[in-house]
Amino acid sequence: MRRFPVPSIAWIYQKIIVVGLTKRCPLSVQQLVGSFALILTTSLLGSVVCAENSDSFASVEVPAEAVGGDARRGLRLLLETPLIPADFDQETFDAVWQSWPEPLRSRAEQSPPEIRRQMAFERYGLTPRPAGLRDTDDRPDDRPMQYVVDDQGRWTMNCLACHGGMVDGRPYPGAPNNRFALQTLTEEIRATKWILGKPLARMDLGAMVIPLGSTHGTTNAVVFGMGLMHYRDADLNFQPKIPGKFTHHDMDAPPWWHFVKRPYIYIDGFAAKGHRGLMQFMLVPENGPTFFSDHEDDFRDVYAYLSSLMPPKFEGKIDTAVARQGKVLFEEHCARCHGTYGTDGNYPNQRIPIDDIGTDRVRFDALSVSGRQKYADSWFAKTETAERRSIASPDGYVAPPLDGVWASAPYFHNGSVPTLWGVLNPEQRPAVWRSDRLEFDSQEIGLCHEVVDQVPADVSDAAVRRTYFDTGLPGKSRTGHDYPDVLTEPEKRAVLEYLKTL
Repeated sequence: MRRFPVPSIAWIYQKIIVVGLTKRCPLSVQQLVGSFALILTTSLLGSVVCAENSDSFASVEVPAEAVGGDARRGLRLLLETPLIPADFDQETFDAVWQSWPEPLRSRAEQSPPEIRRQMAFERYGLTPRPAGLRDTDDRPDDRPMQYVVDDQGRWTMNCLACHGGMVDGRPYPGAPNNRFALQTLTEEIRATKWILGKPLARMDLGAMVIPLGSTHGTTNAVVFGMGLMHYRDADLNFQPKIPGKFTHHDMDAPPWWHFVKRPYIYIDGFAAKGHRGLMQFMLVPENGPTFFSDHEDDFRDVYAYLSSLMPPKFEGKIDTAVARQGKVLFEEHCARCHGTYGTDGNYPNQRIPIDDIGTDRVRFDALSVSGRQKYADSWFAKTETAERRSIASPDGYVAPPLDGVWASAPYFHNGSVPTLWGVLNPEQRPAVWRSDRLEFDSQEIGLCHEVVDQVPADVSDAAVRRTYFDTGLPGKSRTGHDYPDVLTEPEKRAVLEYLKTL
């Protein structure tokens, strides 16, 4: 077995940035930018997309046509078509256990391949594909929902990496993947490639310079989108530039089933919704302007798929009498921002000033007016109608719809609150908490979690450390959204009961 020395971060950075700029090295600035591409599946797409429209977790039913496109074809495109270069191959994934710490590595070594694969899925937040997302051919489909795996065994991350998670322990496309361990997976894939003597890909190199995410289930999403747009002009031509300076911060993926309701996308609601905006994750140097125009029809189908999706239904007990009381309270205190629900429901798309909402403002400050304007002037924002325009200078965050809110833990745009009860009770939000993000809390509605004083210093496994959420870190604040404090505890319980019905 061959082993190769791992270069320092400083060496990698020098080769990518300094030497690349002088074109004396094959690792050019274009390749550095390309290292962001697969991550962008979770970034500029991060505040958009879909879900499935079946109440069953075991299968997926997608209407053939919706909103001017073929929804089934849109889903198939996401699952089966790699539109950007692959991250790694099957051999690397099958050997990734060799990069795990002890005693996990020894346990994997002594296990049969199918058990090692299951261990890898659990470690990285990957899920099997539900029945309705599997191939119809004779090949056993053990591929994860989160990756396109082609016939040559090449793995390419897809949109479901962040937007295909678990709901009450079962895989559910459209649910936020609150277990996705992108940073850990990338680090250990890179180490495994060194062991196997395989070349490193853009993601492997880029992650040595740019953080991908500090906790499982969140990613440095916005920065990757900003980085990719930094190197393009309005017509998507590549423009070599000195790398920009960005504020790194993690984002929690929103549920895809909100897409159909929202006229604008992203937490600050600055970008008008359209099929072109869904194509931003393909901004790798290999994809020039004609690539995007050639694939517009494909993404009309993706748009149709996203527009067809509905949230899962709560399958536990609901006290209908208490929920009725909660509905009245919700419509009195919450509906102005979050809307009303039912047959005559209405979503107001209400933006709340940042000083009023009081939630973590790092995301708000990180995306500059010039950055938003660059998107607004680009091909992505040029929709077929002039109905809506991008907003370069929003003043706060948009209150999201709450359809299926029970299934979208953790809460707030940075994922800092593990349960809906914590959202309703600001003083009870834990400062440091940990969850394996598998077990559902049916009482407080959200993630079962343990509260700790601090992240234990003796935890050496990076994957385990990233299961802890420290709200004292930059960009991870649990504060804000104090509006529920006007309610009594019984009233909050009633609202919580009502939220299960949405």
